[in-house]
Amino acid sequence: MLTLYTYFRSSAAYRVRIALNLKGIDYTAVPVHLLKDGGQQNQPAYRAKSPLGTVPALECDDGVLTQSLAILEYLEETHPAPALLPADPGGRARVRAIAQTIACDIHPINNLRVLRYLVHTLGITPEQKNAWYRHWVMDGLAAVEALLADPRTGTFCHGDTPTLADCCLVPQVFNAQRFDCDLSGFPTLSRIAAHCDTLDAFRAAAPGAQPDAE
Repeated sequence: MLTLYTYFRSSAAYRVRIALNLKGIDYTAVPVHLLKDGGQQNQPAYRAKSPLGTVPALECDDGVLTQSLAILEYLEETHPAPALLPADPGGRARVRAIAQTIACDIHPINNLRVLRYLVHTLGITPEQKNAWYRHWVMDGLAAVEALLADPRTGTFCHGDTPTLADCCLVPQVFNAQRFDCDLSGFPTLSRIAAHCDTLDAFRAAAPGAQPDAE
């Protein structure tokens, strides 16, 4: 049994929950509340598992794995069916490019610890924080929408079965909607995310379906 250290609103943990569900892998969820007790991710016991103090972390036979994209690749290698990467090298590179645009370019500058630093250390107002968030999310999602203007886009980001790109897209769209981003200019990614949200694997991974949801 795998153990996933998670937080219901963490988009990085959300990605991994989706992948685990798509692959039908059983796991035990251990919530790590990022706001309570000064941030439970900062407690020494958790820092021993995840040195940066981030979620998710996946405890498995190979130790404790960190970083959501590394965990997604690990799950793909250890549980290859159903595949979340295409069979052809070009397709795999495209899926990884979409996933990394979200996970490496959009998410890092808008995650909780960055937003808290902007407010509590640099002293920007909540309105300025939200403007920061929306600017970088909209800029990044515009790039994703452009990447999806490709004949290989189907029901999902790549073809007609979910991939790692969809595992990353849906949480980012969820967060963008939380911050009232106007996604009307991104019809393709909005269509894909809406379709994913009709599927059991995605619905069961959603923040509101988690045991630590507030």
